[in-house]
Amino acid sequence: MIKIGDNMNHFIIQRYINQLTKEDIINYTNKQNISLTNKEIDIIYYYIKNKSNEFLKGNHEEILQELKQKLTNSTYKKIEEIYIMYKNKI
Repeated sequence: MIKIGDNMNHFIIQRYINQLTKEDIINYTNKQNISLTNKEIDIIYYYIKNKSNEFLKGNHEEILQELKQKLTNSTYKKIEEIYIMYKNKI
């Protein structure tokens, strides 16, 4: 759920997402020692570009379940770890 104080954060995140490229995803995952197939890159890119608003509004579980069905188990586990890490920082 987005709170009034979160509007600026939401705006900043959305601006970043609008500029995000597949190459950015590849670079980030390489730094995290995550190997992705081209299909997984496409899936992750699609979800970031098209599902980020839903995710930011609190629809985490449904989106994560969709990703779990579309990605390899190892890739999904890494994404889940990253999600939990950043969630705990907030």
